[in-house]
This record gives sequence, structure tokens and C-alpha cells, in this order.
Amino acid sequence: MTELSLIVDLRWCLDELLKEGRIDQKSYNLVITSRNDPALHPVQNIARFNLTSLLDHQPLTVDKLNLWLAGKAGVDVVRIDPLKVDVPSVTGIMSFEYAKNQYILPIAVTDTEVIIGTDQPFYHDWHANISHIVRPKNIKVVYLSPEQLNRYRAEFYQVTRAIQGADIAQKKASADVTNVEALLQLGDNNNPDANDQHIVKVVDWLLQYAFEQRASDIHLEPRRETGKVRFRIDGVLHTVYEMPAAILTAVTARIKILGRLNVAEKRKPQDGRLKTRTPKGLETELRLSTLPTAFGEKLVMRVFDPEVLVRTFAQLGLTGKQLETWHALTAHPNGIILVTGPTGSGKTTTLYSTLKQLATEKVNVCTIEDPIEMIEPSFNQMQINSAIDLHFADGIRSLMRQDPDIIMVGEIRDGETADMAVQASLTGHLVLSTLHTNDAPSSLTRLHDLGVQPFLTSATILGIMAQRLVRTLCPHCKSAQDVSENSPLADEWRGLVAPWNAPVPSKIYMPVGCDECRNTGYKGRIGLYEILPLSNELKKLVAKDGGLDDLKKQAYSEGVLPLRIEGAKRVAEGVTTLEEVLRVVPLN
Repeated sequence: MTELSLIVDLRWCLDELLKEGRIDQKSYNLVITSRNDPALHPVQNIARFNLTSLLDHQPLTVDKLNLWLAGKAGVDVVRIDPLKVDVPSVTGIMSFEYAKNQYILPIAVTDTEVIIGTDQPFYHDWHANISHIVRPKNIKVVYLSPEQLNRYRAEFYQVTRAIQGADIAQKKASADVTNVEALLQLGDNNNPDANDQHIVKVVDWLLQYAFEQRASDIHLEPRRETGKVRFRIDGVLHTVYEMPAAILTAVTARIKILGRLNVAEKRKPQDGRLKTRTPKGLETELRLSTLPTAFGEKLVMRVFDPEVLVRTFAQLGLTGKQLETWHALTAHPNGIILVTGPTGSGKTTTLYSTLKQLATEKVNVCTIEDPIEMIEPSFNQMQINSAIDLHFADGIRSLMRQDPDIIMVGEIRDGETADMAVQASLTGHLVLSTLHTNDAPSSLTRLHDLGVQPFLTSATILGIMAQRLVRTLCPHCKSAQDVSENSPLADEWRGLVAPWNAPVPSKIYMPVGCDECRNTGYKGRIGLYEILPLSNELKKLVAKDGGLDDLKKQAYSEGVLPLRIEGAKRVAEGVTTLEEVLRVVPLN
């Protein structure tokens, strides 16, 4: 690092850019004489003028200017991934006031070094002080964009302060009341910690953080000493924070209050829901589920993205011939359409998107769900309630007296529900529902296992769609790899497509990892679909109670492509990877 210690200001940056021939005198004069925002970093002020570099004729954006400034100081540019920052460790090195005054933010602590980010790479008056504090560890200085530095410095210290404040309040409460849980169990529903201002701040931060990171589920998991907070992003769980067990208990209690759950009841599972707004201002549903564990209550919040209901089928991954087949199936006035797949495979999203398109002013759409996943004004939604003996079968029976055109049953779980769904379709209603099976043909035999007569299945089932969600490759960093006939990749491909024998593609894209995708190589998810419309030949086979192998053979002979072939198509298109398809799609 240079011995020079200075604060980089607007004039210094402009002088250096002019000296290096990146801007001309006219641009220099324009920026220096214009009104600039003193709260912004010099590179942010310069970027507002949309200047073009005279050296490479590229626009002088904030990112480009950040790289230039870091290069002059001989330090790396780093982008913070908040999911990977151990917030308590980095904020424990120095106070917020010191970090702000010295234009720095610790971003990682390892066994041998402390990494500190700054947007003033030539200013290092703080270096001696921090070296003394972290000794014998080394200090590595990296460059952070001003936007990231200011944002995460405020965020990291804010959540740390909230948790420390809550911890102090918790200890005081523990000193006054020796057994808080016993007090709650005696009927006091007002947890003294749950409404504490620090806990309120932690919960607000947690929810905003989850929305920002595109989390589909938030897990609060108690442990003996510390509790874990984990987010599921693109189907994979990431640990985002560890906090004292008592604080996690208070956070869980706060969320239970917001979701109108019984705060005092910690011995049995509870379900609830919570409505809030994302930072974008969109109303979002959160489904709450608690579970008593060895170390306390575990809480999972499933986040229902409000934008799901406005997504097109193409955005969901349903295109071409498959989309035509699906539209043809849902255009029938009566019959049963099933969507099948494991939990988290996108069945609910498919059904809601379909119903949203079918729910015109001319039809009455009624749903019975457990629980209602997302509130949609164009449907009439009913939730089952086992406490008052309102089950799926009873609900369908009631809905049939409500003059419905289309009925959506959350899930066919038992013989009685299956029978009522069949009766509803026979009396002139279109019924959509879900099952849990590996593929589309298996759903036909599952209905027979539930007690539905084969002749009724063949008379009522219009079609079945099996689906899975696979992670899509990050468009910013995916890398094409040439595939030779004898390479391991070619062998993997053949294993996936056998016995269809689809030709080996010349290129297969691989995940790399960059800042945009948190170095995972993947960003977002897309659906794989296997659609099985029941032809006359299949109906005859079903009516005779044909075996699963015979049903599959007939379906595939009619051109139905199994999930793994649909997955192979997406691999060949460069949308996803072989590993991802093999991870989620059954090979049997």
C-alpha cells in the first residue's frame, strides 16, 4: 500500500481522470461547475453525468469508476454477499461510529486475517489502530462500492444493536422472573420480550432481508446455545444468521403474535398466516408453521410471492406443444385434471396461474384448500378445519351446492376426497387437484389404490401433469463446454436420456459462479413438465385396470415425454445442467 494517506474527493478524481486522458477538459469543467450531492461519493457524482471514457469509448459508470479507483490503489474490488457475512464477528471488531468516520467496514474474519472494505482506498489512518486490536491476524484491505459500504454498514450494525439490546432486555426479564415459560403456560399470552422494540426491529429486518434475497422459506431453528436463521433460495437452504437461543425464542413469539397464533402454546404444532408488504410495496402472504423440538419451537414461514399470480406460463417454463395441450385440457367444461409432484415442486403455482386465467366474470371458481395458500379476489376460497370436522370431502360436498363451474381441491389425500372429486366431475364440474406421485402415469394407479373404481377413473380424468422445479444457470457466468462422444459428460447424458437415445449435444453449459448468483452458478428456477392427456386407448387401458408399466408404455407411444427427457431438452438449450436434472427427476 502506498504511504500516501488522503481522502479521495471529486477534484482529485477529475484531476486523475484528466491526467490519464480518460476525460477531456470540457467534461472536467462540466462536472466541477455543476451542483453535486455532498452525500455521494465522488465516483457516484461523476457517474451521474454519463461521460464516456476517451480511452476505450465505454461509459464511465459507477462500476467502471470503482474498478479504476481500486486499480490505482492496487486493491481488489469485492462485492458483499450478505448471506456469507458473519455479522456478529465483523461488527465486534469496531464500533459503528468508528467504521463510519474511517470510511471502512469489516466484511470477513478468518483464523489468519481480517478483511476490511473501504471506498477510500488511499486513506489508512485507521490501519495502525485496527492492526493492534486484531493482532496477530493480518489485515487485508479491499475496495467496496460506496453504495454497498453505506448500505451494509448501516444494516449490519443496526441488527447487531437490536440483538444486543434484546439480549440485555432478556437477561433483565430472566432476573425478575425465574421461569418465563412457566408464567406463560399459566395463561399469560403477553410475552414480555416479543413486543420489545429491539425484537420488533430484528423481525422487520429479517422479513425485509428475506424478500430481498428472494427467499421462498424462512426457517427459525432453536439449538441449545444459539438459534439458526436459514433462508431457502432457489430450493437450497442457506444459513444467514446465528443468534442467542433466548432472542430466537422472542423473535418466534413476536411472529406468532403477528400471525395470531397462541403464544402460550408451545407444546403442539400450530399453523397461521401473516400479511405484510415487500420493500417494493407488494402485499405478500406468509404461511406460518410451528413445531415443538428438543430445544424449543421451530418456526417456518413460507413466502408466497405476489408476482406468481401475474406470471405467464412461458415464465413458469410451460411452452410450445405442452402449453397447447394444457390449454386444451383446461378448456373442458367437466372432468378432473391432476397436477402431481413432491412438496415444493410448484404445483400450487401452476394451479393458481391456471385458475387465474380461467376465472372470468362468466364462471364461478371455488377452491377448498389446507390452508389457503394465497388470497385471490377472483376465487371463492374455503379452508378446511379439522377442529370442526370440515375436511376436503365435506368441503367438496358443500361447494357442489354453490353452483360452481370450476372447483380446485388442494389435495386428494384419501378415498372419500377422491370419490367426491369424481362425483363433482360427473355432475358437470371441472375439478383441478394435486396428488403426490413420481410421474403422471403413477397418478392413475394411485387413484385405484385410494379406492376409485377404474371405470370411473377412465370416465372422469382428462389429463395429468407431473412437474419439478430445476435451478436455472446464471446468465452472467455460465460457461459452454464442448462435449465429445467419449467424454464423461456424454456418458451422463446417455444415462439421462436412455432409452430415448437423444443425440449428445455438441455443447453443454456448466455453472461457474459470480457476484450475481452468489457464486452458486444458478439464479432462479424453471419448471419441467410431463403432460399426459387421456386418449381413448389410455381410457380403455385404465378401465381394464391396466398395470403401471402398460400405462407408461402406451403414454410414451403416444408421444408423451417423461420429465427427464424434458430436463434433457433444457440442458441442451443451456437453461440448466445435467446434475440439476438428475437431482430432481426420478430415473425409474
